[in-house]
Amino acid sequence: MAVKIRLRRMGAKKKPFYRIIVADSRSPRDGRFIEELGTYDPLQEPSVIKVNAEKAQKWISNGAQPTETVKKLLKTAGVLE
Repeated sequence: MAVKIRLRRMGAKKKPFYRIIVADSRSPRDGRFIEELGTYDPLQEPSVIKVNAEKAQKWISNGAQPTETVKKLLKTAGVLE
C-alpha cells in the first residue's frame, strides 16, 4: 500500500481551506484518509500552516511520500530541512 501525505480541500466555493492528511494513494482527494496532520489556510496574510511535527516525522520515517506542495509546506513550517 503506497501512502501519501497530501492536501484535502475543505471550505466553501472560492474560499479554500486545506487539511494535511495521510491517505492511501488510491483513495480520492477528499475521500478516506488514515490520519490528519495539520491545516493550511492560504487566504490569510501571511498563509497559516499548522502541522503536528511529531506525527509528520513519524509518517515520513515509515515511508509516506509527501506531494510536492505538501513538501514545500512542511519545509516552510520547519518540519523538513
